[in-house]
Amino acid sequence: MEFTAKAIAEFLNGEVIGNPDIKVNNVAKIEEATSGTLAFLANPKYTKYIYTTEASIVLINKDFEPEEKVSATLIKVENAYESFAKLLELAEQARPVKQGISSLAFIEESAKVGDGVYIAPFVYIGENAVIEDNTRLFPHVFVDDNVTVKKNSTLNSGVKVYHECIIGENCIIHAGAVIGSDGFGFAPDENNVYRKIPQLGNVVIEDNVEVGSNTTIDRSTMGSTFIKKGAKLDNLIQIGHNVQIGENTVMAAQAGIAGSTKIGKNCQFGGQSAAAPHIQIADNVKVVPQSGIPNTIKEPGSIVMGTPAFNIREFQRSFIVYKQLPDLFNRVKELENELKKLKGE
Repeated sequence: MEFTAKAIAEFLNGEVIGNPDIKVNNVAKIEEATSGTLAFLANPKYTKYIYTTEASIVLINKDFEPEEKVSATLIKVENAYESFAKLLELAEQARPVKQGISSLAFIEESAKVGDGVYIAPFVYIGENAVIEDNTRLFPHVFVDDNVTVKKNSTLNSGVKVYHECIIGENCIIHAGAVIGSDGFGFAPDENNVYRKIPQLGNVVIEDNVEVGSNTTIDRSTMGSTFIKKGAKLDNLIQIGHNVQIGENTVMAAQAGIAGSTKIGKNCQFGGQSAAAPHIQIADNVKVVPQSGIPNTIKEPGSIVMGTPAFNIREFQRSFIVYKQLPDLFNRVKELENELKKLKGE
């Protein structure tokens, strides 16, 4: 599909600087763009590319003023990154939507399947499962007994959803994710042999959640592990049993949350960050990548860093001292040597 700069500007409430009739049929990075593509500039680090890009159209922020001539047609918008995301969403919606149930899928008789669904070859749907309208299940998806997948959700190839779990509306679960596997619960007996604690709960994923590839979310021992509405989990994340992830909280790849931890709304976890079990993290907390949180964070809006993690400003001040330790060590050794000489005299 082709779109003119004028049509794109009208959709984004933007202003065209250049040829309003120029057309694009694809998107690209500003540094790799070719003729007929649309790019965007939001990060100042990429400003140099706007003068050399071959993109036909570039989205820019309203406050950006080029210092040299730009060959591309520009569209000024309030937020170039957000506007680019809207265009990608529009393009995604324009793609053909698959529907129908493959004869190679296996659906138990007691399962309920809604209208407008797509169920691909080699999908299994268990007893008393509910697959609501307009859901899409791609090849090798496993939906266990008594699972509910609500409207407009997508389970990509190889997703496994264990028994009793619930997936809300408009969710996207990416390839290889496992929802509802047993929590890591074991208790040593008198012989120090670990006995498995049955995990009798489930996982509840609320509406508009996205779960990345090969992420695992453990079922609770009792009750539910909750992923609240709007949360976004990246690839390769481990969520332990009885955890609660708050609304609109986001986590980057390889984060790990230990059992029974409660995380507030609108938090941000960097890659490879982790939280200890049985703690609480307040709303709007930001966790720097590779940080480890050992204790409850009570103050909303905190930014923490390090292992163990603490306030980022305190960490940065401490790190300045840390970098000086070799020099401080040498100075102490010199002082010790001087003291020995003085004692000898």
